[in-house]
Amino acid sequence: MSKYELLPFAGLDEMTLSEISRYTKRMIFKKGETLFTHGELKEYFYIVLHGKIKSYQLNLENAKEQTLFVYREGDMFDTIILLDGQDHDVMYEVMEESEVLQMPIHYVRELISTNKEFNSKFFPYLAGQMRQMEELSEDLSLYSTSERLIKLLIQNLDQNNRAKYNLLQGLSNTEIAKLIGTVRHVVERHLKALKEDGTITTKNKNVQILDVQKLLDKIKLF
Repeated sequence: MSKYELLPFAGLDEMTLSEISRYTKRMIFKKGETLFTHGELKEYFYIVLHGKIKSYQLNLENAKEQTLFVYREGDMFDTIILLDGQDHDVMYEVMEESEVLQMPIHYVRELISTNKEFNSKFFPYLAGQMRQMEELSEDLSLYSTSERLIKLLIQNLDQNNRAKYNLLQGLSNTEIAKLIGTVRHVVERHLKALKEDGTITTKNKNVQILDVQKLLDKIKLF
């Protein structure tokens, strides 16, 4: 797809798009790569053209991993460093081969300062990321692993949920576990129970919900 069809650039005038094209560079990241270990995020800003890249935090004492975001087409990162210029304890890994746009971070800050159209896309996106982090914190604090999994399965069907819609397609149970703050065998146990009562089926790392109402009845979040 054209980079100008991406959310951050949609609606920008031709002069601005021409100026942006002078600063952007396309890059390919291979599956399994660990990214940005040398301070690149202080120098450059990235927008995903296609693929999946996750950000996560890792407890080195117990090796527990919590996925924070899975960045897909049109997603921007790292918005926190973009705004405050400070490092934070987040790691990045390529989940599937991905193509991204790289832009000098000083230029993106200039866009934020001078371009209203860019801001009209950037700040709602930033607010969505903040809401997603708030939801993750709430889920980990208030709901059981089975409830978190069911909630994620339902959100995976919601076309209005940009961050979660179709997120689970192709993800391993290990990666699903990292999204909800647990481990693989716990996710597999819950999925097995849902399959046994006819609520879902799974095939080739894809989860298909057979009875949405039955799934909704199991959790009173909606």
